[in-house]
Amino acid sequence: MRAALWLLALFGVAVAVALFAGNNQAVVTIFWPPHRVDISFNLMVLLLAGLFFVLYLALRALSAVFSLPAEARRWRAQQKERAMYGALMDSLAHLLAGRYIRSTKSAQNALAQEKSLALLADQSGHVTGHSASRGGQLRALAHLLVAEAAQSLQNKGLRDQHLHQALQSSAPRHAQEVREGVQFRAARWALDDRDAGAALDWLAQLPQGASRRTLALRMKLRASRHARQTSQALETARLLAKHRAFSQAAAQSIIRGLALELLNDAHDPSQLQQAWFSLDEGERAMPELVVHAASRLMALHGEPELARAWLLQVWDSMMQPRSDIGDNLRIKLISVLETGLDSLDAAWLARIEAAQLSRPRDANLQYLAGMACLNRQLWGKARQLLSQAAPALQDVTLHRNAWRALALLAEQREDEAAAAQAYKRAAQI
Repeated sequence: MRAALWLLALFGVAVAVALFAGNNQAVVTIFWPPHRVDISFNLMVLLLAGLFFVLYLALRALSAVFSLPAEARRWRAQQKERAMYGALMDSLAHLLAGRYIRSTKSAQNALAQEKSLALLADQSGHVTGHSASRGGQLRALAHLLVAEAAQSLQNKGLRDQHLHQALQSSAPRHAQEVREGVQFRAARWALDDRDAGAALDWLAQLPQGASRRTLALRMKLRASRHARQTSQALETARLLAKHRAFSQAAAQSIIRGLALELLNDAHDPSQLQQAWFSLDEGERAMPELVVHAASRLMALHGEPELARAWLLQVWDSMMQPRSDIGDNLRIKLISVLETGLDSLDAAWLARIEAAQLSRPRDANLQYLAGMACLNRQLWGKARQLLSQAAPALQDVTLHRNAWRALALLAEQREDEAAAAQAYKRAAQI
């Protein structure tokens, strides 16, 4: 359609010119004493147009001749720029392929080309498409590639040298992005060298916005765990879970593991209580953490009443008809309660008895009730419950303790044969 319109316009112009020039009888007279020249108006128009065209071509030719030195400089600059970017791409390709020495040479070649290009631009008074800001960005990336290759070759001196040069080479326009990228790589290299302190120092130098990115939080979590800074690692894991950097199951597993480590780092009851109350409400509701905290408190000779207060929510959850608490956690809960049987109050005794009566086939509850009766010197009931529970217990420790308790009961009633048989069964486990 566009071509047809142009064709119609061309025909229109041709018709207009024909109508104007075909019947034009005008004459132009030029007086040049003592001469007189008469020419038609149409010829005069053609001569003027030809003269204008010749002058235009002459001016363009003169401009092209005088611009030859600048064009030559521009051509050389373009060749250097292409060689520079080509060397940078070669360096990156060699680095990805594991050819670290070749990558270093290509990056150094790119730096040499960039320096030559900048010198050429200063001499000519102008720059090409490779601006000064892009030059600073390219220098920083080239130094970073050399440092990356040096890190892979374990040449820490060369790595640190080019690392500092990369931090100093970033142009103002791209300074923040390049600097953050270099700091991220430096933190990663420190983690690879198992220098958690240096990694945390590099991450601390990041701006506030960059320090809350998922990449920074992942490295901070890893560095904090290596540095045994459990509290900081736990806080970082919470932020990662909030940002959904992990799946829900993975986030809970990581947070649970760090919380357990935080509880294990406590060396007295006060430290343990401080660590426990530093956890979030959702974390303090995890059955694994509750049971482990109570176990640690009993092991550190803390208050048994406080441990049982923590365990109450897990006990109630365990007694639900469709409880999701596993057998291992149930056994650990019973072991913790067994540790504090000496100070067990009437309320807990009633809970244990009610639980055993509601589930008469649960060997673990029978064992706990039997040990509670044994502690209260209810010999007959303790013997009855432990005799029923001992053959069905699956946990090795509880099984052995049940037979030992039966042996003590047999010795108490002076039944040496039954005591020997019980001790034999305990020793065989």
